[in-house]
Amino acid sequence: MPSTDTSAIASWNNISANINRYFSIVIFLFGTIGNILNIIILSQRQLRTNPCSLFFLISSMANLSAILSGLTTRMLSGWALDLTNTIDWLCKLRAFGLFLSRNAASWLLMLATMDRWLLSCRNSYYREMSTLKNAYRGTIMTIFLSTCLYCAVFYCYEANLINTPLACYGKTLACRFINDLSYACLTILFPMIIMLIFGLMTIRNIRKVKNRIHVASITGKRGTGNSSTVRRSRQDRQKKLDYRLFFMLFIQIILMCILTLPQAAGKLYLTLTSAEKQTPLTTAIENFVFNLFLLMTYVAHGMPFYIYAWSGGRIFRNAIKTLIKKYIIK
Repeated sequence: MPSTDTSAIASWNNISANINRYFSIVIFLFGTIGNILNIIILSQRQLRTNPCSLFFLISSMANLSAILSGLTTRMLSGWALDLTNTIDWLCKLRAFGLFLSRNAASWLLMLATMDRWLLSCRNSYYREMSTLKNAYRGTIMTIFLSTCLYCAVFYCYEANLINTPLACYGKTLACRFINDLSYACLTILFPMIIMLIFGLMTIRNIRKVKNRIHVASITGKRGTGNSSTVRRSRQDRQKKLDYRLFFMLFIQIILMCILTLPQAAGKLYLTLTSAEKQTPLTTAIENFVFNLFLLMTYVAHGMPFYIYAWSGGRIFRNAIKTLIKKYIIK
């Protein structure tokens, strides 16, 4: 092997190791703190009674679980302390917990998008389907289906593997292909497509509602009673909350597409080309890209709090202020 290739391989491997060692710590800290704050804030009474906020709350729990089960081991692997690479049952348990959490987080956001569409519909039958009871049902069904989808991990994943992107990975080509395909299609592509479809439908409904409100405000400027004024004020506050929650959701969907789709495509590519003979330099580069795309998915799990704080407007920021006053400033 030429000395230039040897130097390049060492450089790529060193970059991959440093990314896992240091970038993982940054994502872990910001993601863990952000999701914990999300859980506390979204648990407040003014937000937890909203079905969309409930989906955000459970999704934040799933995101926190994904970070703890996935990033903890990646940080340790940078210091050669990752026991999931050598202990078989830990490898299986970690992989199952990670895939379950990721799938649940993705599907819960999909349900939140569908809930926003239901609430924006003119038909009262659809609006009445947006309830906490249905939100709890959707959450339970999501966890159940996610468990069924990835229970095969206990058979497929194995520790101490070589010539694979990770030492804890699918033990056969068939296992890797099925797992990668289900992850790419069911955890990433399917919920993303549903989110985009229902997101666009919600935008269309919101525009229609704004037009109706504008017309009603012009025709209804004549004197009204105090009770109708109070009722309209409450409805306006509720609609403002609903619009703001949808905006928060829409921003999160866009960023999730950017951060998760590359890893889904990369996993499929590595599995489909695993039978081809690769040079050591190509393998080193592919491992670097794999690690980079994988860490990008953890950014997606750690970013919701910062998205909500930026895009949530006064509603979310007021909830943060209430939290600070309640627990810090007494």
